[in-house]
Amino acid sequence: MAMLGGHALFLGPQDIQLGVNESLRDTAAVLSRFNSLILARVFAHPDVQMLAKHSSVPVINALSDLYHPLQALADLLTLEEHFGEGGMEGKVLAWVGDGNNVLHDLAMGAVRLGMHVRVACPEGYEPDAEVMKKVQGHAQRKGGSLMMTRDPMAAVEGANVVVTDTWVSMGQEEEYEKRMRDFEGFQVNKAMMEKGAGKEGGKAGCVFLHCLPRHPEEVTDEVFYDEERSLVFPEAENRMWTVMAVMLSLVGK
Repeated sequence: MAMLGGHALFLGPQDIQLGVNESLRDTAAVLSRFNSLILARVFAHPDVQMLAKHSSVPVINALSDLYHPLQALADLLTLEEHFGEGGMEGKVLAWVGDGNNVLHDLAMGAVRLGMHVRVACPEGYEPDAEVMKKVQGHAQRKGGSLMMTRDPMAAVEGANVVVTDTWVSMGQEEEYEKRMRDFEGFQVNKAMMEKGAGKEGGKAGCVFLHCLPRHPEEVTDEVFYDEERSLVFPEAENRMWTVMAVMLSLVGK
């Protein structure tokens, strides 16, 4: 926000307790009078919906338990930079891991650009069924496709993009040991990446994305730090540029 010439009011957990000692409706009304935008990072998705309902200024979902739209924008910009404008149509994106909020929006955006999305999750960690219905609908209209599987190797076969995320999200730390057992075989490694597409025009045909923070159980160092295949650090940078674009668009700039 400072780079755009504006000012930010940061309210962390120690500064504001959403919905605890003041209703979300009242918080939305007050913040609307102080700010031109509200960027809200919450746990429960209904919280950001409630803020948006009662705010008189635009509300941006910076993360909820159901969606993570800003991450999807950064990921898609990163892929466009790699494959070229319009170059994502017909490409295959494989998600390997937990069917979480990051997957929901990335799948939604990818199929709308004509990509073929394959999702490999262990039993019990599937993405939200209603969200996937929306993804399927967008895929049918835009020429993309959606495939669900429990076999990560089947998902990455011939893929142009392999994506994963943390297996233990915020608030799930007590489930760590169980999740490590359940996700056995889902670590992205060299063998998995080599199942992907070959080089195209001198560029890696299969690239890797991870929204960070990253843990070794999800992806090996060999893949994560591969200078040719790994786009994780341009992806992290693009979180800044894409949220700046969203903010500018919402204030009419």
